[in-house]
Amino acid sequence: TQVLRKSLQRGIVVSAGSFLVYEAHKLISGFAEVHASFKVEDVIEQADYLYGSGETEKLYRLLVQHKDSDDAELLWRLARSSRDLAQLGSTSAEEKRQLTYDSLEYAKKALEKNESNFAAHKWYGICLSDVGDYEGIKTKIGNAIIIKEHFQRAIELNPKDATTIHLIGIW
Repeated sequence: TQVLRKSLQRGIVVSAGSFLVYEAHKLISGFAEVHASFKVEDVIEQADYLYGSGETEKLYRLLVQHKDSDDAELLWRLARSSRDLAQLGSTSAEEKRQLTYDSLEYAKKALEKNESNFAAHKWYGICLSDVGDYEGIKTKIGNAIIIKEHFQRAIELNPKDATTIHLIGIW
């Protein structure tokens, strides 16, 4: 009976220890999830600062690390920064082309992640227009209606965005 009692006590201690380890794991995992959401916010804050400071190359380097993100806010900013980098005079013709097509893909992915994001619609329209410069006049004309629809949707979602209002006026 003494051996049985010691085995039973040992089993209870092991079970309690396992339970504590499991609870600690759940707690730590919860902190990791909260930390991850703060990280996205931190990247967005840093990206907005770099954009406002005109740091186009630094902004692109920061955001391209997140090209596989599921966050529409990061992705439309990456589309914008890719386009901005393509617009720089110091960017080679080959890089301009690649960045232009990349920017459209990032904007498209942002829309897939969040159809209700006005900036994703705005930047999709802008980037689709830019790709038309490489595809030729027939494609550019064909895309014009799609571009207009995205600008209109962006305005529906955010009627106070002056840039989109300006763009639809130019269209």
